[in-house]
Amino acid sequence: EVQLQASGGGLVQAGGSLRLSCVVSGLSFDDYAIGWFRQAPGEEREAVSCISSSEGRPYYADSVKGRFTISSDNAKNTVYLQMNSLKPEDTAVYYCAADKTPLRYRAHSVGDMDYWGKGTLVTVSS
Repeated sequence: EVQLQASGGGLVQAGGSLRLSCVVSGLSFDDYAIGWFRQAPGEEREAVSCISSSEGRPYYADSVKGRFTISSDNAKNTVYLQMNSLKPEDTAVYYCAADKTPLRYRAHSVGDMDYWGKGTLVTVSS
């Protein structure tokens, strides 16, 4: 059974940092892409960042490039999202998800993901 468990959300002031963790079980990082998505109140869920051993480099949404860094620790079955220079517009519920097609030659979208974890709330105050 594939399970993803996201954690690390919280309340932070603008300009601050948080690190989200996604512990994954039941799958191999070699066979899946793991992505972070977020959904703000009243908004659609959007892709934030994605990492796959089949792709040359991670994907980042334009809105987070230069501020967020995705990484994986295979030994711990964990994918991290380091979020720096946080802005109020980063406030959302953050989800991690897995795509069993690790190589798509384009950004992994919400509809591509096969497994989802429960979200973790990130609130950035101004």
